[in-house]
Amino acid sequence: MTTRTSTPAQAPDAAGHAGEEAVLDVGPVAHGGHCVARHEGRVVFVRHAIPGEKVRVRLTDAGEDAKFWRADVVEVLEASPDRVEHFWHAADSLRAWGHGHPPVGGAEFGHMVRARQLSLKSDVLAEQLTRLAGFGEVPPAWTGAVEAVGEDADGGSGLGWRTRASFSVTPGGRLGMHAHRSSQVLPVREMPLASDAINALQLWDLDLQGIERVEVAAPANGSRPLVLLAAAPNTKDKRLRAVAADVQGDASVAAFDPMTGHVSQLRGRTWVQESAAGHDYRVTGEGFWQIHCDAPGTLVEAVTEFLQGGGFLGLGSVVADLYAGAGLFTAVLADAVGETGSVLSVEGAPGTSRDARKNLHSAPQVEVVQGRVERVLRQKPRNFDALVLDPPRAGAGKAVVGQLVASRPRAIAYVSCDPASFARDLGYFRRSGWELAGLRAFDLYPHTHHLETVALLTPGP
Repeated sequence: MTTRTSTPAQAPDAAGHAGEEAVLDVGPVAHGGHCVARHEGRVVFVRHAIPGEKVRVRLTDAGEDAKFWRADVVEVLEASPDRVEHFWHAADSLRAWGHGHPPVGGAEFGHMVRARQLSLKSDVLAEQLTRLAGFGEVPPAWTGAVEAVGEDADGGSGLGWRTRASFSVTPGGRLGMHAHRSSQVLPVREMPLASDAINALQLWDLDLQGIERVEVAAPANGSRPLVLLAAAPNTKDKRLRAVAADVQGDASVAAFDPMTGHVSQLRGRTWVQESAAGHDYRVTGEGFWQIHCDAPGTLVEAVTEFLQGGGFLGLGSVVADLYAGAGLFTAVLADAVGETGSVLSVEGAPGTSRDARKNLHSAPQVEVVQGRVERVLRQKPRNFDALVLDPPRAGAGKAVVGQLVASRPRAIAYVSCDPASFARDLGYFRRSGWELAGLRAFDLYPHTHHLETVALLTPGP
């Protein structure tokens, strides 16, 4: 039973009931960092709650005609035993709304113990597999657990793991972050999920007037960090150089255009050097790299264990790395197949593909091709022993899955950062006669709702 408990904070208008408060009994977790509750017969997706709690919420997205509403917890009336004090004031919904503003996004599970975070992520993955992939129950290929990563380094705190961070800028020119699903930018003076190298730059002390966005990369190997500045319209180069000069330490600083990906030097270099699995990788500008310090090694190990353990990868094998980025998996595949095998590395982003070309120039068995995966597969058909598929958050999609099935590889290692798009694609594979032969899930994003999966897919008999 739910009841409205306060006078509307604003007159009903296009925002509907946003700003009103209600008391809700919190139901199960849902994909996206929410829990499900009901209010006057309507579904409400609640952030900053734990299943089983009774909470007071503030409606944040509550249009009169909307199919569902969204809300943030502002007071806990009956707490879960798994609730703890949030580690970050800026992301703490109770504290933030107590000061009259929403919390910043990016740490929506920070109010619960790590064990409960893992169990809720397991629940989400299980629900996606049964609802979208079409399994009647959790498949035997998965243990049902999401595995913690990096506990040896952080002592189980789940802090300090981000080697990359993205910030906005407040109207007053200070470092900030967006509230969830909002254009509002709130100032920040710390980022506890980020590595010490990022926090040591103290970017919150800078006057960032003329800057719209700041991206930071601080490689886990301790090499030189990179700060990227996206300028506001009409900001002159002189202003960008003034901000770059104020950045502390030996960090490189570059200007970048978020629309084109173009990067120009302001101080130092326009790229960082990452290391994983015995290889060094150049990653320019915003080029993709896993953000958890232990993610590259963890994912490489899982992929190679599936493919080599199943007999699908070895000397002389013909393989492909699709959505290859700067070549994290490509380099390891090249080691495995040797000079008698071949690796096709496909990446759509031109700058990132150029990085892959540089990173893999000494591996003659590797062919690096820049372009859309579906186009390259049509142009370069071959009989693959195995494929590594690491698409963006939206997944590969029905058309690409169809092409992969038609190419008839012996196995596919599918790496995904989104359980919903992964389960959807897995459903496409299963309807084409393929089987889920192995699945592991990793908590590479502590204190957030995100998780990473690595699956082994094989054609059915």
